[in-house]
Amino acid sequence: MKFELHDEYIELFKLIKIMGLVDSGAHAKMLIEEGSVQRNHEVELRKRAKIIAGDVINVADTSIEVIAKH
Repeated sequence: MKFELHDEYIELFKLIKIMGLVDSGAHAKMLIEEGSVQRNHEVELRKRAKIIAGDVINVADTSIEVIAKH
Protein backbone atom coordinates (compact mmCIF):
# COMPACT_ATOMS: atom_id res chain seq x y z
CA MET A 1 0.00 0.00 0.00
CA LYS A 2 1.04 3.58 -0.52
CA PHE A 3 0.35 6.61 1.66
CA GLU A 4 0.63 10.07 0.13
CA LEU A 5 2.11 12.45 2.68
CA HIS A 6 0.48 15.90 2.63
CA ASP A 7 2.58 17.44 5.41
CA GLU A 8 6.25 17.28 6.41
CA TYR A 9 5.62 14.13 8.46
CA ILE A 10 2.94 11.98 10.12
CA GLU A 11 3.20 10.34 13.53
CA LEU A 12 3.56 6.57 13.33
CA PHE A 13 0.46 5.60 15.32
CA LYS A 14 -1.68 8.00 13.24
CA LEU A 15 -0.43 6.48 9.99
CA ILE A 16 -1.33 2.97 11.14
CA LYS A 17 -4.82 4.16 12.12
CA ILE A 18 -5.42 6.17 8.93
CA MET A 19 -4.43 3.18 6.79
CA GLY A 20 -7.17 1.14 8.47
CA LEU A 21 -4.87 -1.47 9.97
CA VAL A 22 -6.41 -0.95 13.42
CA ASP A 23 -9.71 0.29 14.81
CA SER A 24 -8.26 2.90 17.15
CA GLY A 25 -5.18 4.93 17.96
CA ALA A 26 -4.89 2.98 21.23
CA HIS A 27 -4.65 -0.29 19.29
CA ALA A 28 -1.98 1.23 17.03
CA LYS A 29 0.02 2.33 20.08
CA MET A 30 -0.28 -1.17 21.56
CA LEU A 31 1.13 -2.77 18.38
CA ILE A 32 4.05 -0.34 18.44
CA GLU A 33 4.76 -1.00 22.14
CA GLU A 34 4.77 -4.76 21.47
CA GLY A 35 7.47 -4.35 18.82
CA SER A 36 5.13 -5.43 16.02
CA VAL A 37 5.92 -2.42 13.80
CA GLN A 38 9.01 -1.92 11.66
CA ARG A 39 10.27 1.28 10.09
CA ASN A 40 12.73 0.73 7.25
CA HIS A 41 13.26 -2.90 8.38
CA GLU A 42 14.03 -1.99 12.01
CA VAL A 43 11.66 -2.30 14.98
CA GLU A 44 10.22 1.12 15.86
CA LEU A 45 9.04 1.55 19.45
CA ARG A 46 8.28 5.30 19.38
CA LYS A 47 4.54 5.80 18.98
CA ARG A 48 4.98 9.38 17.81
CA ALA A 49 7.98 8.74 15.53
CA LYS A 50 7.93 11.24 12.66
CA ILE A 51 7.35 9.26 9.49
CA ILE A 52 8.57 11.04 6.37
CA ALA A 53 8.45 10.45 2.62
CA GLY A 54 10.65 7.51 1.68
CA ASP A 55 9.97 5.54 4.86
CA VAL A 56 8.56 2.03 4.62
CA ILE A 57 6.41 0.82 7.52
CA ASN A 58 5.66 -2.87 8.08
CA VAL A 59 2.82 -4.06 10.31
CA ALA A 60 2.32 -7.84 10.26
CA ASP A 61 2.06 -8.78 6.56
CA THR A 62 1.24 -5.25 5.42
CA SER A 63 3.81 -2.86 3.99
CA ILE A 64 3.14 0.88 3.71
CA GLU A 65 5.30 2.99 1.42
CA VAL A 66 5.19 6.67 2.35
CA ILE A 67 5.45 8.93 -0.69
CA ALA A 68 5.58 12.72 -1.07
CA LYS A 69 2.55 14.55 -2.41
CA HIS A 70 3.08 15.54 -6.02
